[in-house]
Amino acid sequence: MTGIREIRQPESGYYYTFGPFAEPIERVAPGERVEVYTADAFGNTLVSEDQKASDVLGPYLNPQTGPLYIEGAEPGDTLVVRIIAIEATRDWAVSCTVPYFGGLTSTNFTATLQPPLEERTWLYKRTASGGFAWKDRWEIPWAPFFGTMGVSPHIESISSLAPGAHGGNMDVPDITEGHTVYFPVHHPGALFYVGDAHAAQGQGELCGVALELAAKGTLEFGLIKGQSIEWPRIESETHIMSVGSARPMEDAARIANVDLIKWMVRDYGFDPLDAYQLLSAAGELYVGNMVDTNYSLVARCAKKFLGS
Repeated sequence: MTGIREIRQPESGYYYTFGPFAEPIERVAPGERVEVYTADAFGNTLVSEDQKASDVLGPYLNPQTGPLYIEGAEPGDTLVVRIIAIEATRDWAVSCTVPYFGGLTSTNFTATLQPPLEERTWLYKRTASGGFAWKDRWEIPWAPFFGTMGVSPHIESISSLAPGAHGGNMDVPDITEGHTVYFPVHHPGALFYVGDAHAAQGQGELCGVALELAAKGTLEFGLIKGQSIEWPRIESETHIMSVGSARPMEDAARIANVDLIKWMVRDYGFDPLDAYQLLSAAGELYVGNMVDTNYSLVARCAKKFLGS
């Protein structure tokens, strides 16, 4: 026994929105460490390469475990989520093509007269080395993260397919074990949700689906009282990062970089134009997703440039 409280979604079902109207399933104190169990993006219904996504999926994707009420969290605070570990709760992951969804096909946001791509499903098996292999063709190293994580917006509910200032379906590989994620608190208790675990994902999540996995996350929560942020942030041993989500993609890049500069100014003493220059010379930028209702980009700055 670990002594860490397990949190599983009640039989009443998972949520497919981030919002303030659901009753919290648990209350968690700052400093408390919990184990949160999540279903995969398909609600654990796509289990065979003989299936097509359209055969088993309803109108919703990305079931969320939550909401968790974080004691003492108030609007204007920052929620701190330390990801201690991510563990697979099964020995396989699944990926697929979904009709009218993905980066290289017609979608309802980028509409054309083309028919949907052929539906296909890939089942990946866990290997002795810890990776996930598709037949004998290729093996993808284990690189787990949560595709969706976030808090409730103030008044509206937002689909668990959508990323935004609340977090949500960012599909950012840096939301992984050993990293700390920061979210703006918009609603009393923060109302935290998590799901959509991935065994691995390429940057951009090109076909719209990663190596989808049922998982257990060991999380520890904290609060920064009276300090607000506007967008999700991530911290690792080596980098600070800001996540911007928008369409077009260049606006997501602008949001991420502006927020990163604000972080450098407030917490590291930079002049805004000095931070701007440093990011121009040594900043990093990558695509989390290029397939969702908004695109998510991550602006990164190495801590070696930030001083003591």
